[in-house]
Amino acid sequence: MKFLIAGLGNIGEEYENTRHNIGFTLVEKLCGDCGGSFASDRLAFRAECRFKGKTFVLIKPTTFMNLSGKSVNYWLQAEKIPVEHLMVVTDDIALPFGAIRIKANGSSGGHNGLNSIQETLNTAAYARLRFGVGNDFPKGRQVEYVLGKWTEEEEKLLAPRVDLAVEAIKSFGAIGIDRCMNMFNNK
Repeated sequence: MKFLIAGLGNIGEEYENTRHNIGFTLVEKLCGDCGGSFASDRLAFRAECRFKGKTFVLIKPTTFMNLSGKSVNYWLQAEKIPVEHLMVVTDDIALPFGAIRIKANGSSGGHNGLNSIQETLNTAAYARLRFGVGNDFPKGRQVEYVLGKWTEEEEKLLAPRVDLAVEAIKSFGAIGIDRCMNMFNNK
């Protein structure tokens, strides 16, 4: 049984270790935990790992955030993975720093990466894990904030929250979206 885990972010050194790239961070951590490595492939950096008999195809789209749907759709088709086995991992300014929220479907919440995926797949019925990056920015400075680096204080608190989110991603494949939501939402 295969699952596609799409960590959203932007490619390039200037975006490394930014709030907007937490999706990349989470799939990189999962990949490392499984002893895998990413390689450049069509429309994404791709890796594969196994957990409890399940295969996880991990992607970091190279299409940039606003065109993530193109990459996600390609890999769903190429790997013959049903949309029910897709989890998109992204940042969320509506959640406090480090909070994770897992949903089986829903709106994009104004997130450009999720907008692109929903428009391309023509559905909002796919799992998503949103990682809270907080919203401590002045009015009109949202873009600077999400494209900004983590603060020193956030860096100190980030690792255990990343570990929890990675466990949630593994659980999505191992026990299903409903039990995953019950176990990890509000933690």
